[in-house]
Amino acid sequence: MSIFGSMKTAVSGMNAQANRLSTVADNIANANTTGYKSVSTAFSSLVLPSSAGNYNSGGVQTSVRQSVTSQGDLSYTTSGTDLAISGDGFFIVQSPDGTSVLTRAGDFTKDKNGNLVNAAGFTLMGYPYTAGPPAVVVNGFDGLVPVNVNQSGLTAIESTSATFSGNLNSDMPVVPAADLPSANVDPGVSAAGTPNTYKTSMVVFDKLGGKVQYDFYFTKSAAATATTSGEWDVAIYRKDAAATSGTSSFPYSPATPVASGTMVFDKSGNLITDPADADAGSITGNVTIADTTSDLSIDLDLSKYTQKASANSGTGSPNGQPASEVTGVTIDKDGTVYANYKEGDPKPVFRIPLATVASPDELTLLSGNVYQANGRSGVTVTGYPQTNGFGSIQAGALEGSNVDLAGELTEMIESQRSYTANSKVFQTGSDIMDVLVNLKR
Repeated sequence: MSIFGSMKTAVSGMNAQANRLSTVADNIANANTTGYKSVSTAFSSLVLPSSAGNYNSGGVQTSVRQSVTSQGDLSYTTSGTDLAISGDGFFIVQSPDGTSVLTRAGDFTKDKNGNLVNAAGFTLMGYPYTAGPPAVVVNGFDGLVPVNVNQSGLTAIESTSATFSGNLNSDMPVVPAADLPSANVDPGVSAAGTPNTYKTSMVVFDKLGGKVQYDFYFTKSAAATATTSGEWDVAIYRKDAAATSGTSSFPYSPATPVASGTMVFDKSGNLITDPADADAGSITGNVTIADTTSDLSIDLDLSKYTQKASANSGTGSPNGQPASEVTGVTIDKDGTVYANYKEGDPKPVFRIPLATVASPDELTLLSGNVYQANGRSGVTVTGYPQTNGFGSIQAGALEGSNVDLAGELTEMIESQRSYTANSKVFQTGSDIMDVLVNLKR
């Protein structure tokens, strides 16, 4: 055995413990860093060839291991742009030089341009809804743009479809054809003084976001037969075309309704939707509102209407939205970024994807708490939250570091003790060398 060899082994041990202490220092320093994943030091022995009577001491080498797959605790915040991933996956962010990298740090805030940027200066990337729902690029970052929450200006969406459902009272009186609303005539009232027709209204939106109101008239036009429980006349007029004098909205001008037809109900009071079973020209589900005044064509679904011995009722649900300003954005669990309007429903503007690799613990760690794929980690695979094994996005929350401070302090003490023991080996080897040198004197 060589004395120099034992001293070199001791140096190897001290270097190894110094590396271990470095990872402990990093972990403690980043105990409060959003999305930080702790690192640890793994030791492996270095063995030199030896003979039965001569042992050559080797040494120790270290490698750094990451715990990227270990989930940190979630803490809730008051910012809707703070994002945390619950489960697998990474946010795709872009560095200031345009490089796309991965991170779990979702402490995003709006910069001067409206882009979401985290504390390290990386910009969150997503797919825009410019041409309908986006499709994810599974093997690359093509098509990704910065997620911008400065949704300014007014937005209007034209109504193109609507559903209208409810019940028509089977006890309503039958009205002669000459007195039906589709003939632009007021059906009047019954002998008991109740209206002979059921009137309700629905508001839709034109191309400029203006509101257009339609009056709906449902009037019983035929009594029950052997195969039906009754027929109803349907007539729809523009509200602003109603008469302005007298006690009735009739006559409307223009006199032609924007949509009309007949609804036939079976013995159970359900709308007959099979054209083979209905009368020719009957409404079997959908009717088109053709409004040339506002240049609107609306596909109206009436298939959910029933005729029961209960009060008349109706509720409409058109698509579209009025001209309205954006009041803010919200981010859903599936990564969809919605613009919220003062009036109307939220509109999707971006969808945030997630990415992962086959071996996340082998990713290359870069400054700014971001990762880059390499040959050991495998190629990047991209997908949407809550699909194909990806986790979900929690808005208004942040993922904390997965550092265990108690464990790190324990490792620091162990490293200190081991470093001291290795230094004693080196010191002992040095003392033996002094003895050898002094033998010559």
